[in-house]
Amino acid sequence: MTETLVLEDPAAEAAQRLAAAAGRGGQIALAGGSTPRAAYEQAAAIELDWSPATLWFGDDRAVGPDDEHSNYKLAKEALLDRIAGAAPDVRRIKGELGYAAAADDYEHELREAFGEGVPSLDLILLGIGPDAHTASLFGGNPELGERERLAVGVPTPGMAPLVSRVTLTLPVLNAGAEILFLIKGEDKVEAVRRAFRDAPDPSAPASLIKPADGKLTLLLDPAAAAGLQA
Repeated sequence: MTETLVLEDPAAEAAQRLAAAAGRGGQIALAGGSTPRAAYEQAAAIELDWSPATLWFGDDRAVGPDDEHSNYKLAKEALLDRIAGAAPDVRRIKGELGYAAAADDYEHELREAFGEGVPSLDLILLGIGPDAHTASLFGGNPELGERERLAVGVPTPGMAPLVSRVTLTLPVLNAGAEILFLIKGEDKVEAVRRAFRDAPDPSAPASLIKPADGKLTLLLDPAAAAGLQA
């Protein structure tokens, strides 16, 4: 099931959904990049007990937690440092270990938390790049075809910043109970078309996000939503 919402401020809706999942004690995967920042700031402003929730990351760069390229750093500044009261349980990707060791470590954490099999996260927040990649799954990269691992290292990303990364794999992303794409800007029109209007295509990894049993929601501003028009 796919829900499409075109909103002047899609970040506000994303913030409400993040807060609702956190309030239920959900297992939540956060996205990186600049678009989610406003959603995190708005979510932090909602009066809420975050302590029952667990926050994971869909991907991160293989850097330390204070590096300018760190998705964790962004989430810490925009969300975690702004939460009043008890903090959630945060499971960051330890990028400072290097992409291969960090992926192994993250997979171990996931299996400790969820057991064997593919974990089903309650809410997964995703973005999309101008090339239609999502998380750190890039068209033409072998990580896109991984079906056994939960997390993998990405030595060579498909776009800048050209920093090695760690990402959850397609099986984990597609096992989410609710998958939320937050997309803004006219620079995403072509990516939106390729991912959500055209047929699924490995050259547009976001088009391969097809929840097995969950719900897919697209939150777009009017500029990005132009990509859905014929």
